Amino acid sequence: MTNLENIELPKVPKQSGHYLSIKQIGNIVYVSGITSKWNGEISYKGKIGKDVTIEEGYEAAKTCALNLLAVLEDYLGDLSQINQIVKVTGYVNCSEDFGDIPKVINGASDLFVKLFGKPGEHVRCAVGAASLPGNAAVEVDVIAEIN
Repeated sequence: MTNLENIELPKVPKQSGHYLSIKQIGNIVYVSGITSKWNGEISYKGKIGKDVTIEEGYEAAKTCALNLLAVLEDYLGDLSQINQIVKVTGYVNCSEDFGDIPKVINGASDLFVKLFGKPGEHVRCAVGAASLPGNAAVEVDVIAEIN
């Protein structure tokens, strides 16, 4: 059972380089990293813990997840084609002494679990980064199993 009926997704973000937004191998799809753009504008810029609060970082990660879902919906035609979220990798633009990286990436993880229930549970990696594209505060990528 999913909670996808009333979800508002942003426009599918445009790629900023020579790469694929999504690649399918068998029933596994890999979605490239996406920042917290909402319809073309990065919602949170700067370093978490300095320019951006942990709470704002959480919201940025949630927005990244919504962008990932927009790419998946565009590719699949329907989010109900997702069997499960397999892995989430989150990158947090932060200073070298920032230690609450997992709290930030919980924004994406919590959204996937809220929307998909048990199939939204996933393995995860949360990484601190010196900088991200466009000075974004957060970037997230995902691997999912589809029908």
